[in-house]
Amino acid sequence: MGDSRATYNIWAGHLGHLSSSQEDAFAAFKRALVDAKLYDPAQPSAPDDPNLLRFLRARSWDPAAALKQFSDAEAWRRKNDVDKLFAAFDPTELENSRRYYPRWTGRRDKNGMPVYVYHLASMDAAIQKELSAAPPERRYQRIIALYESMIRFTMPLCSFVPHPTQTPITCVVTIIDLKDVSIGSMWNLRSHLSESAKLATANYPETLSTIAIVNAPPFFPTIWGWIKGWFDQGTRNKIHILGKNPAETLLTLLDAENLPRQYGGTLEWEFFSEPDLDAATKDAIREMPKGPAIFVDGAVARP
Repeated sequence: MGDSRATYNIWAGHLGHLSSSQEDAFAAFKRALVDAKLYDPAQPSAPDDPNLLRFLRARSWDPAAALKQFSDAEAWRRKNDVDKLFAAFDPTELENSRRYYPRWTGRRDKNGMPVYVYHLASMDAAIQKELSAAPPERRYQRIIALYESMIRFTMPLCSFVPHPTQTPITCVVTIIDLKDVSIGSMWNLRSHLSESAKLATANYPETLSTIAIVNAPPFFPTIWGWIKGWFDQGTRNKIHILGKNPAETLLTLLDAENLPRQYGGTLEWEFFSEPDLDAATKDAIREMPKGPAIFVDGAVARP
C-alpha cells in the first residue's frame, strides 16, 4: 500500500484534476442527465459537480453507464423518500445508530478526508441483540440516514475546512479493526455488513478513498471469501490489509495527532467516543450537532 500510493494520485478524477478525456466524458454525462430530465443546473437542489463525478468514476468514465447508475440511485431515493427520511429522523436514534457502523473520529487524513474507524469486536452480543431487535426496514433506514449524514454534513464540512489542495471532499478513509473478532461474530454480522456495503456501492458510489484493515486474524482469508462479492472491483482495489506494524502505513496517510493511539498515533479516541474535532474544524462549527444536520454555505443547518 505504501509503495503504490507513492505514485498514485489520490485526486485523479476529482474536480480540478480531470484529464482532457475525463472532461469530455463529464460534459457528455451532464448532457445526458439534462436530456433525461435528471439534472437542471439552474435549480438550487441540483447535485454539484463533485458529487456527479462520483458516478463517472464508479463507471470508469462511461457516460451511459454513469447515467444508468445515477438514474437508478435517484429512483431509489424517491422510493425511500430519502430527503424526508433524513430530515425527520429521530436524533437519539441516529446517534445510537452510529455504534453499529464506521464512526467519524472527528479527524482528517493528510489530504483533508474524514477518517472513520470500525471496530468489529465492539459489536458484542448485547449490541448485536439490540441491532437485531429493530425491524429490517428500520435497520435499512438507519443506514440511509448515516450515509446522508456523511455526504451532507461531514464531507461538506471537510471541504470547507482548509486542506492541502482545496479539492472538494467526496471520499473518506476508513480503518477497519478486526482485533479480538471471532469468526462466529463475523458470520452473525454478515447480513448487517452486506446490506450496508451493497447500499453504498449502488447509491453512494465512490465515497471510499482507502479502507485499511488492521489486526486481521488468521482466518481472515475465509472472511474475505465471504465479503469480496459485496464490493465492485474498484472498491476492492481500495481495500488494503495491513501487516503486523500498521502504524508504518497509517502514518503515511495521517499525521500522528489525527491517528488513534491504538493504531500508532497520539489521538486519545476509542470506538464509542464522540468525534474529537481538530482545531480547524472546531473553528468552523464549535461542536458536533446531534441528530440530522447538514453543512451548507459554511454553516450547520437542519435538512
